[in-house]
Amino acid sequence: MQVFKRLSAPRSHWLKTPIASKSFCPWLINNGSLTQRLQSASGQFSVKKIRHGNGRPALDEAFLLGMRPQQQALIREVQLCCAGVPVVFAHSVLPYKSLRGKWRDLGRLGNKPLGGALFADFNVRRSPLEFKKLPRHHALYKRAMAGLGAQKPDLWARRSIFSLKGASIMVTEVFLPQVLGL
Repeated sequence: MQVFKRLSAPRSHWLKTPIASKSFCPWLINNGSLTQRLQSASGQFSVKKIRHGNGRPALDEAFLLGMRPQQQALIREVQLCCAGVPVVFAHSVLPYKSLRGKWRDLGRLGNKPLGGALFADFNVRRSPLEFKKLPRHHALYKRAMAGLGAQKPDLWARRSIFSLKGASIMVTEVFLPQVLGL
């Protein structure tokens, strides 16, 4: 008799509602384009590329995107800035199989916002948002805070999966304390 291991989602503790997120809550729960909201809040919006290349997604990211644990994807990390100040750290996982058809150019955005491309197509579907207060030892917390000083503020993140004709990508947005001043 052969025994099969049941594949289950890695425990990542993302929440369906941002419990106790305080002043971050309005930013977290807004389901529209974050890029558009930041552009409206600041006349000087820009994107600063931090990382763009081949990498392995976190186990829970790979699972949710239907990828094998060791499978590589395009990892894109940027800072969304208002008046030159980073206010959001964005981490995107773009499986190579999803970078075809209408999404073939997503891997070459450079300093252009991903949100602009995603929200421009009415056929793109977005999964419900998930939320997490990032612990200071979390990899995304460390990358979001890299080069931003020695302070250790609370950081909240949200993530969702965007899908178009069977292709899916995951976008995680980490809200830096400076966003609260907008």
